[in-house]
Amino acid sequence: MQRIVRKLSRNIIELPKRKQVAAYARVSSGKDAMLHSLSAQVSYYSKLIQSNPEWEYAGVYTDEAVTGTKGSRPGLNRLLADCRAGKIDMIITKSISRFARNTVTMLEVVRKLKSINVDVYFEKENIHSMSEEGELMLTLLSSFAQEESLSVSENCKWRIRDKFKKGEPANWNFMFGYNIVCGKISVNETEAKIVKYIFEEYVNGVGTTQIAHRLKNMGIKTRFNGEWTPKKIEHMLNNEKYTGNSLLQKKFVADHLTKKLVYNKGQLPRYYAEGTHPGIIDMETFNKAQRILKKNYEKMRHKTSTTSRYAFSGLIKCENCGKSYRRKVEKSIFWRCATYLTKGKNECASGSITEDLLISLTKSVLKTDKIDDSIRENIQKIIISKTGKIKFLMHDGTEIEAKSRSKRRDLK
Repeated sequence: MQRIVRKLSRNIIELPKRKQVAAYARVSSGKDAMLHSLSAQVSYYSKLIQSNPEWEYAGVYTDEAVTGTKGSRPGLNRLLADCRAGKIDMIITKSISRFARNTVTMLEVVRKLKSINVDVYFEKENIHSMSEEGELMLTLLSSFAQEESLSVSENCKWRIRDKFKKGEPANWNFMFGYNIVCGKISVNETEAKIVKYIFEEYVNGVGTTQIAHRLKNMGIKTRFNGEWTPKKIEHMLNNEKYTGNSLLQKKFVADHLTKKLVYNKGQLPRYYAEGTHPGIIDMETFNKAQRILKKNYEKMRHKTSTTSRYAFSGLIKCENCGKSYRRKVEKSIFWRCATYLTKGKNECASGSITEDLLISLTKSVLKTDKIDDSIRENIQKIIISKTGKIKFLMHDGTEIEAKSRSKRRDLK
């Protein structure tokens, strides 16, 4: 009897692939109630996604204290990056206004996700972005959300400006020298001593750069543990609030989408309110500081307007830190590294060079008796090292190391 052999094929049952689902939650305030709400949303979405047998939990992405009109949202950015990487098939979010209140941004994001087959489901509106009617409904509803954002913004502006009219400071959250708790302003005695020190030093003839150096050497930090700079010192000296008075509406929000603050240069009225809070600096000291600031500003503006006649401006570079050299006039005319001038020799110990020596060396290198702006046609840059070596880099690619026969004091 012939043996019958049959090959049995194995039936492999393929299980349906589960959809990778993530959620996005956002609150626009860092207050405790809002953060509690965010925590509740995370718990809700985690349970919702994991309880669906057809879904694979891909996480809940969040943003705290970020408004829907702003583009910089790290949580949303991470979510979009994971979508592009193929880790997510669908996003669940509470509503259009939680996702974005800017119509253009909303549609751009949704369309990009749609192009990579990622669906966005908005619970409140019951809309899937991948559906046929989805984009039309999103356009209409996100426009409403944007108008709502504008309305809220205008109401906030009205409230703040009404306070300004009454001479009440608004949105004043922090300032060096003061403690501000729940809108109540009091003097921070430790920081107030530093404020007084800065004003006293400045009116006694010490410059902002030198004051910043001294504070650094004393180990004194700014409110947020930063380093003092001449710009920060100047900003403090210009701030009338240290007298106990307030100039209100110096800045304003240009539009509700960007939330960008711009300086008020006459677009809106400004208000000067006296005695809004305890003062640290008396008016006489403050006014004296203003006169010195104005005088120094006029000097700087004059120097800036005449820098074009300096043949070496922008040409001299520090080999140590890469910054340009600046022209200084004291007992003599010399050029020194900008880092040294602004931050001190601890940051950059490059030497200075007198203008007489610089002119002499340049004439020798170019074999000319005339120094003017035409030297830029031949010289790309002049590099000065910490040891005092001077190198001329020419536009044709050649490099010339100049040798000085001048006295040591010419190259410090």
